Amino acid sequence: MPINEPSPNRPRIERLWQRDLPAQLLPAWVGLAAAAGFYRVGVSARHLYWRMMKRQAPVLTVSVGNLTVGGTGKTPFTLFLARRLQSRGLRVGIVSRGYGRTQSETRAELVADGGSLKVSPEEAGDEPAMMAKMFTGPIAVARRRIDAIELLSKLGPLDAAILDDGFQHERLSRDVDLLLVSNERGFGNGWMLPAGPMREPIRAVTRADAIVVMDSGTGASAIQPSQMKKLTACKVFHASVRPRALLLVIENGVWRETPLGLAGRRVLAVCGLADPTAFYSMLRELDADLIGVFEYPDHHAYTNADWQAMVNAMRDTDMVITTEKDLIKLERFPFPRDSLYALRLEVTMDVTDMHALDELILGRMKTAATAADAQQKK
Repeated sequence: MPINEPSPNRPRIERLWQRDLPAQLLPAWVGLAAAAGFYRVGVSARHLYWRMMKRQAPVLTVSVGNLTVGGTGKTPFTLFLARRLQSRGLRVGIVSRGYGRTQSETRAELVADGGSLKVSPEEAGDEPAMMAKMFTGPIAVARRRIDAIELLSKLGPLDAAILDDGFQHERLSRDVDLLLVSNERGFGNGWMLPAGPMREPIRAVTRADAIVVMDSGTGASAIQPSQMKKLTACKVFHASVRPRALLLVIENGVWRETPLGLAGRRVLAVCGLADPTAFYSMLRELDADLIGVFEYPDHHAYTNADWQAMVNAMRDTDMVITTEKDLIKLERFPFPRDSLYALRLEVTMDVTDMHALDELILGRMKTAATAADAQQKK
């Protein structure tokens, strides 16, 4: 959907999730609040069921997730963590549901191994396919994540599996539950879907082993003091996600990093994100001249008509900037040479927090290994 400027109050349901709701939107929100009550009951019943029926994976399982819809940096953090554990000598795999993939989500599928993509982005889902560009370990997708873990285990020895967006996937027991919270977005109005952005009530933070507050540097903190008090009942780590480089498609699916030289450049932004606000803010922080936007729904499947509309809009621009998960789907279209780029993000943590996170995960691994040895001796 082409628009001239990104609007902070886009004409979507998110307008009704503001903490300070305009009076004219209050009647519509009241109807959503009633639906949120039913949603909350359903979530509670589901939680009780899977607490009794959950299964245990044969390897250390680390979940990365959140409590709200929209981006909190789960996928960049999953990549950061997977490569961090690899650097500690662990054999690590990534598991995802693979939202938006064309294959049946009930079947486990090997997406990549050794940095080589085994299926198309449409078959894998955009985020798993994008991760394959940056991670040398195996990646698998399945609706039931344990099926994907079992598939990876058959490929060879596996020390740990990281679940991308796994906090609500309670049918699978996990050894470490990491809950990400956006510093800039917080918890919105605090209401559950569809009256607010919450997938679960904020009290669900008690299931987490640690909270990671993600800061994109695009605004003041939206986490209220009362909410932060609830978060501090767990270990709280802090991480930053910032642009590291631009990605340019060379040929045959090869991406090359180039410097972040956007100052004064006329940019057409293209994205399919649940909440693109941080993406636009990052472009402006880099002094890009954001002259137009093509904004699509999350996990959008781009068509020839979309591509043609973008090319027509490029006449007065220097470059098109998109996200990595959109680039994986846009690179197949014949954009003019050296015109299509993606913003590559990098997650960083304070050394103290990073070491504490290592200790948490490796400590759970030792505990699991000790329990397994004790079970074998019985």
